[in-house]
Amino acid sequence: MRILLTNDDGIRAPGLAAMHEALDGLGEIFTVAPKTVQSATGHGITFTEPLMVEQVEFRPGVQGMAVDGRPADCVKLAIQRLWPDTFGEGTKPDLTVSGINSGANVGINILYSGTVAAAIESAFLGVPSIATSLHMDFTPGGRNCMGRAAWIARQAIDRMLAARPLNAHEVVNINVPRTDREDAPMPPIRVAEMDGAPLEESFERRTSPGGQTYYWIDGDGLPFKTARSEGDIGTLRDKCVTLTPLSYLMTDTARVQGWRDVFDGEGRG
Repeated sequence: MRILLTNDDGIRAPGLAAMHEALDGLGEIFTVAPKTVQSATGHGITFTEPLMVEQVEFRPGVQGMAVDGRPADCVKLAIQRLWPDTFGEGTKPDLTVSGINSGANVGINILYSGTVAAAIESAFLGVPSIATSLHMDFTPGGRNCMGRAAWIARQAIDRMLAARPLNAHEVVNINVPRTDREDAPMPPIRVAEMDGAPLEESFERRTSPGGQTYYWIDGDGLPFKTARSEGDIGTLRDKCVTLTPLSYLMTDTARVQGWRDVFDGEGRG
């Protein structure tokens, strides 16, 4: 198996190195990731500037390609150009893995996530993908064992691949609960739907040294107070690994016929 590894935290992020190590033995890994941190950039792509690429050692003795762009740029460029240039025309990865991200990507945060956007871009281009994220403890003194979290994500990936092959346009979002020690046990895996609960967030008003007003967003990384217990937010809070199948097709099929009933008769005699 040949695997494209990417993220949104940047090519030098500890999570990328941890995921690369965790994937050892699964297949040949080709790493293409943003040059700088691109968290919460969503599915933006670059049209008006060149995508500069350079080789970077992101683990001791391991090279990857750093792209001066967004996560979706990295995957689009990797699959359409960098991969064929490396492995031969007409070839694609067998799987894309995005992450492991420093922070959970559940609920509405899925829409903001560059980690998930990279995975969705891959699925759109015909390469099955898995987004992986860790629910971080951002409190003072909080401990986050990224290596163990990546190991947990690998166990979930192995179980998925053992169950059945992923189809070409399939994307799955995996979130690992808070992991504060290197010997943390494997949590249970639960399939959960994306929760539509609104974020409970605020903006702190501050004043710069020059007297200008600015605002800083505040939150603990999982600020959803009205989440359903069976959704991905509640399931992650219950210390389970969440597994959520996603789709890049955004049509609200339940409402299509209702609007057809309104407009299909217009203009008819």
